[in-house]
Amino acid sequence: AEEDAEFVGARVEAGLRAARFSSPPSSEEFAASIEPKNVPAVFRGVLNGSAASSRWDPLHGGLDYLLEKVGPDVAVEAMMSSTGHVFYGDLRSHERVSIPFSTFMHSCKSYLGGLNAADDSSKDKGIGEEPTCSEEMCSASLENSEQLYLAQVSILNTENKERCSLEVLKEDIQEPIFLKGRPFSSINFWMSRAHMRSSTHYDPHHNLLCVVAGCKKVTLWSPSASPFLYPMPVYGEASNHSCVSIEEPDYSSYTRAKYMKEYSERVVLNCGDALFIPEGWYHQVDSDDLTIAINFWWKSRIMTEMLEHMDAYYLRRILRRYFYYIWAIHISFNMCCSFPRLTVCSVFKCKSVLFFPSFLQFMYFLVYFSSPLQVDCVYLMLLGNNIHRMNE
Repeated sequence: AEEDAEFVGARVEAGLRAARFSSPPSSEEFAASIEPKNVPAVFRGVLNGSAASSRWDPLHGGLDYLLEKVGPDVAVEAMMSSTGHVFYGDLRSHERVSIPFSTFMHSCKSYLGGLNAADDSSKDKGIGEEPTCSEEMCSASLENSEQLYLAQVSILNTENKERCSLEVLKEDIQEPIFLKGRPFSSINFWMSRAHMRSSTHYDPHHNLLCVVAGCKKVTLWSPSASPFLYPMPVYGEASNHSCVSIEEPDYSSYTRAKYMKEYSERVVLNCGDALFIPEGWYHQVDSDDLTIAINFWWKSRIMTEMLEHMDAYYLRRILRRYFYYIWAIHISFNMCCSFPRLTVCSVFKCKSVLFFPSFLQFMYFLVYFSSPLQVDCVYLMLLGNNIHRMNE
């Protein structure tokens, strides 16, 4: 019950807590006072009365409707997890597989039938009124103990229209009034058959997550909480994901991760609710059985207006501020850090430039810094110094 409830961590700053709105704001209010703050916001009842919410609900014939609407011959890309109900971002824990959309819908119908059967059985025995699913039945409904998740299946994609396998569903979607005029980069369909969890990650776009059916619990962290989340190195795969396992965190390797919860906030989204997740905000999502959602992605104003010829300047400014922040984090928690091996003089005054005669020595240097966070910072330092060197 505690994991299903909303909460705010003790160290979350007041200005970084998600705002709550009982009704959708106007387009002008969202553009002027919500989006520019880059802080999450919850909007209740955004999809109430929409075609999607009334037609797609699995508990009221939605699976049959989607089967007929999409048709039997449309293939979609699904995620298949090798780690049970948890879907991590790295390629070693999941694979993308192409399956007929109708196959997934029939699988969901079978799962729903099992839930209904368990519900009827419990009522006959007078056990309770809530639909239940025994561990044996749930396990048996999964092929080879693996789970499928329809994640980020395109309904609209402005960069690659050929990927829009569910474009036909756009007819049932009405964009929220407060997003009117936004140049969406994509609109995506998400559906879980059984309870599933996504790993902690951030997106490079602004995101409005809308629950069409079911329930999602979303845990949020500000970008400033990065030191506690150990993001993967920027030069590797899944660089927007955390290294920390959400079910079995290794605090011996990721010491600061034990403070993650104190810097997090959890919000609960029911059918019709929407959550604005600004770009760069880490989030981890738990989805209930047969939960359907759509999301809208669009570029933020700052990313739209960031000109490439200014990158070197932005990098140096961010690097300077970020280095001081990370240094303060390490000092405040009294942890051993490899940063003192780099002199402040060489980093900020650029009197000397870190130089590696070979790529192999450069990689050895990166490996020497055991924490991915430290490697990221060093990588940024090298970029900053190299840009300075080129400018000279």
